[in-house]
Amino acid sequence: MTQVFDEAGRQSNVTVIEVGPCTVVQVKSADKDGYTAAQLGFEPQKKQRVNKPLLGHFAKHGVEPTRVLQEVKLAADEAVEPGTVVTAALFDGVSHVDVTGASKGRGFQGVVRRYRFGGGRATHGSGTHRGPGSIGMKVSPARVFKGKKMPGHMGNRPVTVQNLRVVQVRGEENVILVEGAVPGPNGGLVTVRKAIKKATQSA
Repeated sequence: MTQVFDEAGRQSNVTVIEVGPCTVVQVKSADKDGYTAAQLGFEPQKKQRVNKPLLGHFAKHGVEPTRVLQEVKLAADEAVEPGTVVTAALFDGVSHVDVTGASKGRGFQGVVRRYRFGGGRATHGSGTHRGPGSIGMKVSPARVFKGKKMPGHMGNRPVTVQNLRVVQVRGEENVILVEGAVPGPNGGLVTVRKAIKKATQSA
């Protein structure tokens, strides 16, 4: 994250996202695959670091190997061809975007950190300071209901942040600057799309 200033001197906290160049590797159609989508490749990869099935996949469509392959849905009236390069210019005139990524992994955590439980008494002989307390089961029904908030793995799950304002689109650098934070660590992989809950308008 960093900060930028507009023409009026107003400061905005922004996240810099590299959004290209992405190469269209494969186009999936409703007739052949049952749905319409484009498979995008991001970041060039050395051939010796790609397994043979993927090398054949790239060679079949006539594109160079990439480190990342990601599918994005296409509208019925959109037509793209393998080899087409998608750049940051795609977001020219887009006012807001949705960003999807994997949240930071926190490992195995208890209920106090994972669900913000209040915990037990801090003094007077309490044996449960950060435990969940009773989970509510006895002879009947003699089981724990599904969905009960319990200790377990925290983070590293898909998260979407919606309606982030696009502050700048820097086509020559293939980056966009969005106001606010996005899921995941620095350098993490995210998917950026036009906001689906906010009408697109000129920035």
